[in-house]
Amino acid sequence: MKMKNNRILLVLALLAAFLVTMVAGCAKEEPKAPEQGQQPPAKELKLATTTSTQDSGLLDVLLPEFEKDTNYKVKVIAVGTGQAIEMGAAGDVDVILVHSRAAEDKFVADGFGVDRRDVMYNDFLIIGPAEDPAGIKGSADTIEAFKTIASKQAAFVSRGDNSGTDKKEKGIWTKAEITPAGAWYIESGQGMGDTFRMADEKKAYTLIDRATYLAQKDKYKLEIIMEGDKSLLNPYGVIPVNPEKFPNVDYEGATKFAQWLTSEKGQKMIGEFGVEKYKQQLFVPDAK
Repeated sequence: MKMKNNRILLVLALLAAFLVTMVAGCAKEEPKAPEQGQQPPAKELKLATTTSTQDSGLLDVLLPEFEKDTNYKVKVIAVGTGQAIEMGAAGDVDVILVHSRAAEDKFVADGFGVDRRDVMYNDFLIIGPAEDPAGIKGSADTIEAFKTIASKQAAFVSRGDNSGTDKKEKGIWTKAEITPAGAWYIESGQGMGDTFRMADEKKAYTLIDRATYLAQKDKYKLEIIMEGDKSLLNPYGVIPVNPEKFPNVDYEGATKFAQWLTSEKGQKMIGEFGVEKYKQQLFVPDAK
């Protein structure tokens, strides 16, 4: 009888423990629904862009405002234009911001991107050591300047990375009917900031976008040797990746980004960027 009572007591104890656990579970706070007006967690937008937009500091100014206005968090992949376009053509990013018009047009024509928009432009510069060993300072013709650099075999550092800047440089050599080669012609295989550093170390010439030069010139000794040739204009475009080809991309977010860059607010911020510090525009807004 005593054993039977012990069993009953054990069962009752287990039942009580079970009930306590259930009550405690029910008493737990239910997850709070977002308060009225509170934004949901930010979505991630993948942007592939040229290194010049990052090295110049432009993205550091624009992206926080875009993220605040749209509740998107932008993941920036700063590479050469060629690589950025390849990432778009593989569907690995949602949107690209690049500067090689012929390659951009082909990207759209091949069905990888849609609704390309002009965003801004600046220009390229030829920079080099103050002593100007090739004697091209003041020249108004970029092709002739490149011919002179090659004929004198003055050190020249190329990005050599299939970027927009690299495509521009290679295009100038082609127009000059020169295939640069030899110890004087050095390919860095890196972005604009690193190429600037290497050219400075080697006291060499290089082709650079104005924004990156102005943003980083205080760290180096190279000077502007040639500027102003119309052939050195450098336009930028933004292109959402085609959702019909890549259903996984965030086309809505990419479109919002393109619209924001070309909006009155985005264009105003682009036009004002760097003016106070450098007393000139680093980028000229160009949205149609």
